[in-house]
Amino acid sequence: MFAPHRIALLLALSLSLVACDNPPLFTQAEPGEALSAGSATVRKADQNAFSLPSANLSPTRRLDFSVGNSFFRNPWVTSPATTTARDGLGPLLNTNACQNCHIKDGRGHPPGPDAQSATSMLVRLSIPAGSEHAAIIQRLGVLAEPHYGSQLQDMSNPGVSPEGKVRVSYSTQLVRFADGHEIELRQPSLNISQLGYGALHPDTLFSARIAPPMIGLGLLEAIADADILANADPDDRNGDGISGRANQVWDRAQQRTTLGRFGWKAGQPTLNQQNAEAFANDMGLTSTLVAQDNCSELQRDCHNAPNGGEFEVSDSILASVLFYTRNLGVPARRDADTPHVLAGKNLFYRAGCQGCHTPQFTTATNAAEPELANQAIRPYSDLLLHDMGTGLADNRPEFLANGQEWRTPPLWGIGLTATVNGHTQFLHDGRARNLLEAIAWHGGEAQASKQVVLTFNADERAALLAFLNSL
Repeated sequence: MFAPHRIALLLALSLSLVACDNPPLFTQAEPGEALSAGSATVRKADQNAFSLPSANLSPTRRLDFSVGNSFFRNPWVTSPATTTARDGLGPLLNTNACQNCHIKDGRGHPPGPDAQSATSMLVRLSIPAGSEHAAIIQRLGVLAEPHYGSQLQDMSNPGVSPEGKVRVSYSTQLVRFADGHEIELRQPSLNISQLGYGALHPDTLFSARIAPPMIGLGLLEAIADADILANADPDDRNGDGISGRANQVWDRAQQRTTLGRFGWKAGQPTLNQQNAEAFANDMGLTSTLVAQDNCSELQRDCHNAPNGGEFEVSDSILASVLFYTRNLGVPARRDADTPHVLAGKNLFYRAGCQGCHTPQFTTATNAAEPELANQAIRPYSDLLLHDMGTGLADNRPEFLANGQEWRTPPLWGIGLTATVNGHTQFLHDGRARNLLEAIAWHGGEAQASKQVVLTFNADERAALLAFLNSL
């Protein structure tokens, strides 16, 4: 614990440090700052904090939320089965329930050394595309690996070979702060073995991705396109070194290219399409929106296996899951007005982190659900793509995103990761074992911000982490 006089001294120090650059100075919490999701904010901060309905849902709407939760949480089964509402699983899959990846509606993690499957971490696949593939890239974002498609499935139904097994090993490197403090970073290496359908294309591109938290997705969808695009500066005309840009992706329902906002590279335009793609790629379940399963043309035993009908996820089930995923509440901030957290907030701004992690938006009046409309929300994300440097690069393009670009992940709820999920593994592949490691991996457009953080002493680092853990 910090003594009160030391906290006051730290706050005064942070104010003096930031004053020279004239960013906002925070001596108290902003009005409504603790309500990260406006009136939709939930008040609990326990292990179920990410699984609660938005606080402004009526009792009747909470029943609809529960129906969607049942399809999100409960396992699907193979066909033929008496459970006809949830049959058709596979034949190739990564899991049999959404909740297995989004554990307690929270964050996934990379597989441990003894894991039988990757489960809450996926491996995306593709091969380099040329100009002759422009039409494919416009609609699919990537050119799929010819034998295995665009995602490796490491599980399967009986009688069908899984596509392969995924293991992760790590090398390490040290990062030193100005005061001599050192932290060890893990550099992951993927090992894919026991390939079930022949060799991978020699130029295969890989991208390991853990499942992100599900909270607040409906609110992110309710931000107007114009408000997101207003923060884009692809040519860095203001000269601040930050050149966020929007991904433009294919909207299956509208049959046109539109703004991407979901996924690690903002590769999905809507939450409904994100859900339908996950049903198809993660569990082999088709819908009217994504009518093809995840069997590649060369996987004949996959094509010949029993299925659950033409569309295994009915429109009504897809709508129920959409309502559920739109209305998972965001937990309230903790300790937003304490001196220690305020000191960390000032340091967050001193480092320029808000340049990508945009603190606040107001959702549109015409949001898909009335509870999501006109909410002052604080996701700490601009939903734009940023070049994060070679250290975090997967070197795999997706629509307009290049191999070094990632969408800014929202920070709301990040301080409850350990409480909900029992770990603190962050970034797209879970390589960072805590928030300080995650910061130290930042490069590219975030390099200058990282360099500022590396000058922070022990008290300043603790304050910055207190702020992040309050979100």
